[in-house]
Amino acid sequence: MDAAAPQRSDETVELAPNYAIPSVLVFVGLPFVLINLWVGSAIALFGIFLLFQAVSLRLRFTPSDLDIYRGETLIRRFPYQEWQNWEIFWSSVPILFYFREVKSIHFLPIIFDPKMLRTCLEQRCPKP
Repeated sequence: MDAAAPQRSDETVELAPNYAIPSVLVFVGLPFVLINLWVGSAIALFGIFLLFQAVSLRLRFTPSDLDIYRGETLIRRFPYQEWQNWEIFWSSVPILFYFREVKSIHFLPIIFDPKMLRTCLEQRCPKP
């Protein structure tokens, strides 16, 4: 099925990984190592960490929940009925996904297909 095609909200959709942010951080961090070892290393290591997360984590939008998987193991489930708000920051270059549940707030770097993320959010959790 085409990842860009609109999905029905009664289907489960798994988002494809997006390696843009991790790659940029690694490539920006490497030259900084020549200027400042600690700062460059921290930036590059954070990029490598996000790259690992993009490879290993999967977001699945089900008809009732946003599920986070590592491989085939369910790590966390976020029922839509508990969501109060969501936002994708910097629409032109999406880098951060925020959503608020009744009891907690979550920030996730955009390490998944941002267009499909927005499509799934608009279909399953329309903003009031």
